[in-house]
Amino acid sequence: MTTSTTTTTAPYAVTPRRILHAEWHKLRTLRSTWWTLGLATALVIGVGLMMGSTYDGDDANIDTVLFVLFGSQLSQICVAVLGILVTASEYSTGLVRATLAAVPRRLPVLWSKAGVFTACAFTLTFATNTVTFLLAQIWLSDTDKALSLTDSGVLGALAGNAAGVTLLSLIAVGLGALCRSIPAAIGAFVGAVMILPEVLGAISNDFVQSAVKYFPAKSAESLGTIAPLTDHNAPVTGLVSLLVWAAAVLAAAALLLKRRDV
Repeated sequence: MTTSTTTTTAPYAVTPRRILHAEWHKLRTLRSTWWTLGLATALVIGVGLMMGSTYDGDDANIDTVLFVLFGSQLSQICVAVLGILVTASEYSTGLVRATLAAVPRRLPVLWSKAGVFTACAFTLTFATNTVTFLLAQIWLSDTDKALSLTDSGVLGALAGNAAGVTLLSLIAVGLGALCRSIPAAIGAFVGAVMILPEVLGAISNDFVQSAVKYFPAKSAESLGTIAPLTDHNAPVTGLVSLLVWAAAVLAAAALLLKRRDV
């Protein structure tokens, strides 16, 4: 006599797939998501078109991808703010209580938020970079900055820029979870991630100058060019540095999420 046992998933069981789906539903149904991503996209494309249409040869020494994606320096703030909203906004609205009641283990919520945000931010940023590059080439095709997507290093630089923006914004996701306050997290990101490296970079000290190269913003800058920048680390080093920073901030957020009350 044989006995067969069939294991099925309970209708309301908490699974990684369902947590990811819930976080994706939250992200795509918020108006702030589309406003911030729309503004980020408009800034990159708008500035790229302006740079391409007004180019007169004066900036011939600037890397072409860096030149046409100059607007990403502005859009970075928009994407980072969205990253902060992904985590900190639930604390401001009180939704976090319902979220953590549904997922008592807590950490899968943070990992799902980070995963969904990363996929969304990188996909949109890379697509925006590609469109901006192609549009700018309409005016640059007869200049010394004429390139195509198939030229060596172009796609890598476009993807590198998108990776830099995404990983910097992933740090913002962690800061939102750490601060649990949207203004505090924005202040921490702008002050510590964007402004501090520029302040330290003005100090005439070899050790400080070397250390600043490993800061998140400087590491991100090294990823978005065809030719390596002379005053930055190599792209691979910059990518590893950014990954370490993002992992460290998210790990700190995970530790406090487990230990602190809602």
